[in-house]
Amino acid sequence: MAFDTHMRRGHPIVFSLIIFFSIIELAISAWLTSRFNAHNNYFNLAERDRTRFLLFTSIWTVFFSGLYMFFFFFSPSGVMSSVASHIFFLLLTWIFWTAGAASITSALGGGLNCSTQAIFVYCGQLNALEGFAWVIWILVTFAILVVTIRGIQAARRGDGMRGPLIA
Repeated sequence: MAFDTHMRRGHPIVFSLIIFFSIIELAISAWLTSRFNAHNNYFNLAERDRTRFLLFTSIWTVFFSGLYMFFFFFSPSGVMSSVASHIFFLLLTWIFWTAGAASITSALGGGLNCSTQAIFVYCGQLNALEGFAWVIWILVTFAILVVTIRGIQAARRGDGMRGPLIA
């Protein structure tokens, strides 16, 4: 039962951090997208499109993480608070963040040194976009590991994957 206490405290903390950093990522990617749309000053289409994908991924994460936090608090034994539902959401979100973070890293060549490059117009913002994408990827990876451990415990307990995160 000690793990239940950690889940009751940890779930809101981890999901709040995911939401917080996703809002930052949303702001950066929305600003970059608006600048690219207004001035057409992106280096190539890959940079523009990957920034747009990170905007979508940020919106996805903020919306659904908030929804899952709501269900965790107000319907802890419901279907949306189940281990299977969390695993499905987190795996899909992890795939989005993996694709987004890796693609923007690839577009930027692994990161930019703003004092030596003259190709990318918004160097600092693009570095922040890449960095926050990887931070969110790490947080989602951690959440998947914890929910997977909780799923194993629920299966051993006899609840299966449809069991709640907290017993």
